[in-house]
Parts: sequence; C-alpha cells; structure tokens
Amino acid sequence: MKINAIRLIAKFARFTGAITLFGLGQVAWAGIAIQHWTQPTGAQVYLVESHSLPMVDLRIDMDAGSRHDPPALAGLASVMAASMSDGVRASGQEPALDEHQLAEAWADLGAAFSAGASADRLSFSLRSLTESELLAGAVALAARQLAEPAFPAALWQRDRPKWIASLREARTRPGVLAQQAYNAAVYGSHPYGREITEASLRRLQVRDMAALHAQVVRPCYARVTLVGALDRAQADALVGRLLGRLRAHDCPARPVVPEVAPLTAARDIVVPFASAQTQILLGQPGYRRTDPDHLALMVGNYILGGGGFASRLTDAVREKRGLTYGVDSHFAPGLHAGAFTIGLQTRPDQADAALHLVREMLAQFVQDGPTEAELQAAKDHLVGSFPLQLDGNLKLLETVASIAWYGWPLDYLDTWSERVQRITVADIRAAFQRVLQPSRMVSVVLGPVRP
Repeated sequence: MKINAIRLIAKFARFTGAITLFGLGQVAWAGIAIQHWTQPTGAQVYLVESHSLPMVDLRIDMDAGSRHDPPALAGLASVMAASMSDGVRASGQEPALDEHQLAEAWADLGAAFSAGASADRLSFSLRSLTESELLAGAVALAARQLAEPAFPAALWQRDRPKWIASLREARTRPGVLAQQAYNAAVYGSHPYGREITEASLRRLQVRDMAALHAQVVRPCYARVTLVGALDRAQADALVGRLLGRLRAHDCPARPVVPEVAPLTAARDIVVPFASAQTQILLGQPGYRRTDPDHLALMVGNYILGGGGFASRLTDAVREKRGLTYGVDSHFAPGLHAGAFTIGLQTRPDQADAALHLVREMLAQFVQDGPTEAELQAAKDHLVGSFPLQLDGNLKLLETVASIAWYGWPLDYLDTWSERVQRITVADIRAAFQRVLQPSRMVSVVLGPVRP
C-alpha cells in the first residue's frame, strides 16, 4: 500500500495546480449545493460534492470546546485533542499503535488526521485521496484514533513540561500579556476569558482526558462536513464507518454556559512593560454569530477598521497622523458574544493621542455610520472577493462546517452576495448603535510607564 500511495500522491501533485483554479472556483460562481441528512445514530452530515480532485476533506465538530472546561482544569479540551495523536489502544485482533507507529501509518496512506479544540468546538479533520484502498485505510485508521485513543500517561508526563514552558515563554511577549489583560476585563468570569495556567496543567491527568472523551465523543453530538469526490451514498457509508467504532449513547443536553455579561462602565487598564512600542486594545463584548445583523456588522466593520488600507481607522490614525504602522478592528462572534476589538501599536509618547483619536473615530462611526460611497466600495470588494474564499476544498470545508455548526440555511452561500448588496447605511448605523457602547469600553495600554 505504501508504494501505491506514493505513486498516487505524486500523480495527484502534478495535476493539483492546474485543476484547483478551474474546479471549485467555477462552483463558487455558479452556486454550491449543500446536501444534508441525519444518520440513525443522530450524526448530522453535510456534503458538497466536488469531483475536480480525487480527494475528500472531512471535519467533525462537537460541542466540547474550552467553554466547557472545568475552571480548575482549564486547557482540558485542548490537551485532550493534542493527546489523541499519542497512540491508539489494542482492539480485538488489531494491535496497539504508539505515536510513532501511528504517524507512520498515516504517512503510508498519504492521508492526515488531526484534532483540535477552540472555545466553542472540539474538531477532528481527515484528508485523504479517494482511491478506494487508500480511502478505506484512512477511514479505518481515523475510526480507531477517534474511538480508541490510548492517552498514555508517560507521554503526558513528557509533554506537560512543554506546555508549561510554552506558557512561560508566552508571558514574555507584550502582545500576549496585553491580550490576556484585555480578555479578563472584557469577559470577566465567562469561560471565553479563561486562560490555561501552570496550575491547571499540573492538575490535569490522563484520566480527565479519558473521561472527557467518553463523555463527548459520540455520534449523536457530531456534525460532519465533507467536501470532495464522493456522492451522497458514498459519503453516508464513509461517515458510518468513521463513527461506527464509537459506542452508541444517548446525548443529554450539554451544560448551559451563561452569556457574556455586558460592560456597565468604562475601564482603563495600564500594564507597565519595558518595550519599544506600546500595545493598545480597546473594546467590549460584541455579538453572537447567529445575530440577525451579522452581515451589517461585518460590512460596517470592514469600513471602520477591518478593510486594511481602505478602512477609516487606517486612513485617520496611520496615513493622516502617522501614529501607528497598522490599526485594525474586528468582531469575534461565537456561540456567545465574542469581543469587538480595536488594536494598534504606537510609540509610548504617542499612546495618549492614538487612543484619543481611536475613541473619537469609533464614536463618530457608531453615531453616523458610513457614507454611501464607503458602503458601495465595501460591497464591491466583499462581493467581488467572495468566490476567492471558496476556491479550494479546505476553504469551502471551513465555511460549510460553520453553516452546519450554526444551523444556517443550506442556501446561505448562494444568497450571501444578494444579502450583502441589500445592506443600507441605516442598517449598519442601527446595528452598530445596538451592539456597541463607546462610552462603556475597556482599554488596555501596555508599555513603558511615562513620567
């Protein structure tokens, strides 16, 4: 199998460059058909057929991100996900595989399997060629890794110091320290603001990983997204084999996580730090990703500070006043209200002026909204560049996985451009005034203390 895999991968590589530009790029313009069904196990399946390349990309999402980590075990979801590549247990006639044997098995198949955790999701990803023998081998190996991770205690004892060393190194970087102070102030006690600590890592044991895995890695929690050269019957069979080693369980409702509390007053935080540049962050809790005004807020933010050199903030703070090399604004919506943030770096002697100007620009934008000319330019760019966000399997997979995760309509991509075109100045102004309160924002200024 190893020789066959190498030959197929080499053949695939010769054609990838020529095909990609004319495969999903055409589909993005013509409309994308998303098929959806529910398996008897409760797994939700979403499929986009793309036969331009002989491969499939797959993602499994489950509601087991860090927002569910116990406070004393912050980092549990991330550590468990990372540890799932440390080997698989023996099962029946199948021998155990340690981390090196597992990595070699994936290399022989020319495929890849990974796991990771964000604030909201526990995610698993599989990429494989669709040649029958290789795909069957990849699905079988992924099913073992998904259902039977070994979680060897010796490897966690080896890796824990690496995690701790990484935390210590991060605390030497001004950007990290500023972000941590900002997150704590914006999110308060909400899990979105919780940080992994040395203490939580020292408390975390492999039994905690195994318990979390047994609790949440179940077919009935799974939302599975596939993009590739498969039809519905093939995709359904693949997902069945992939999840088939997981024991069937009922899926009780996941614990309720409270919403992010709004800020009740402005707060200015100064963090002394010996650095050449001062870090500035300004913001507040924003909105949930399912907010009906998401597109208006997205377009408005592009105009305000998300559009790079085309944004108001860049023009005022960088181009006209030279107070920074770069400034941006962004929303980070999730299952809960992610932060709205304006961020920049500047010279310590310019920090007060830069922060004052940013506050002034933000207040004006919230009050008045964009001009008609700004809105039209933003629409032209966003609609014109939209197909480029879907011109490859992985890009499309990420987008369709979000559609699955948030339960959006299956025609979400087909109607996106039309809905953006309908947005008005009044829509943006109303959305920003509802979501943002410039007088009640947190600011974090990290840098040298001036006399």
